[in-house]
Amino acid sequence: MLNGTGGIPSGFLDTSTSSFTEFLQRHTPQLLPDAVTGATNEQLAPHGTTIVAVTFADGVILAGDRRATMGNVIAQRDIEKVFAADDHTGVGIAGSAGIAVELVRLFSVELEHYEKIEGAALSIEGKANRLSTMLRGNLGLAMQGLAAVPLLAGYDEVRGCGRIFSYDVTGGRYEEHDFHSVGSGSYFARGSLKKLQTPGQDEQRAIEVVLQALYDAADDDSATGGPDLTRGIFPVVASITAAGFARISEERLGEAVREMFDERMQRPDGPLAPVGE
Repeated sequence: MLNGTGGIPSGFLDTSTSSFTEFLQRHTPQLLPDAVTGATNEQLAPHGTTIVAVTFADGVILAGDRRATMGNVIAQRDIEKVFAADDHTGVGIAGSAGIAVELVRLFSVELEHYEKIEGAALSIEGKANRLSTMLRGNLGLAMQGLAAVPLLAGYDEVRGCGRIFSYDVTGGRYEEHDFHSVGSGSYFARGSLKKLQTPGQDEQRAIEVVLQALYDAADDDSATGGPDLTRGIFPVVASITAAGFARISEERLGEAVREMFDERMQRPDGPLAPVGE
């Protein structure tokens, strides 16, 4: 991106904004997600499905299934839908997979760029607001059926707790309490989360809760993929605490999934709510 004389373009020295998105809009708008061209039929674009989040005593768990669909066809069985945006923030994506992934990548650069320009990281509310603004920029494609719907979860270093933010396609931002889910299987997952999560639960319990919720979503929603023991494909699960964003290992997830399957052999509809505890 050198200028005609081989030097750095003047735009790169402009410090009037700390927003990387605004910088792209001024100098290379074709790189923004809303400049993507191509088929506008939502049936032709791979879609990610169910994302869940639940708070626990030390932070928040963010998880997603691994299936992407194109209409009634499984486009991919092991897609990644949960990403680290920075050290203390994660984003799970549902909707048009290509647009959503590019949106998260740009969001991650946005946070890094802001920190370099301002010398301090955004607050979690600031991060949630930035993502809202970026979503609003994709409204044109969303109206054509190519919507991206993220779920943001992070550790609030000021309050010392995990927090969850959901969005609509217009960029509306809503803080959720204790748990939330987005995507085609979200209704089934949310019912499971409401039934099983408990305030102040530990990390292991929170992991078990999100696995149960994704299993319930896959049980009733054909677009959500359940754990695949034969292929060794498990949901992506991340824990976000004061120590940072950490993806739960495949070995730990495999053990938890097998225990869940053993329990489901005895009770296919899953565990009962812990009434009276």
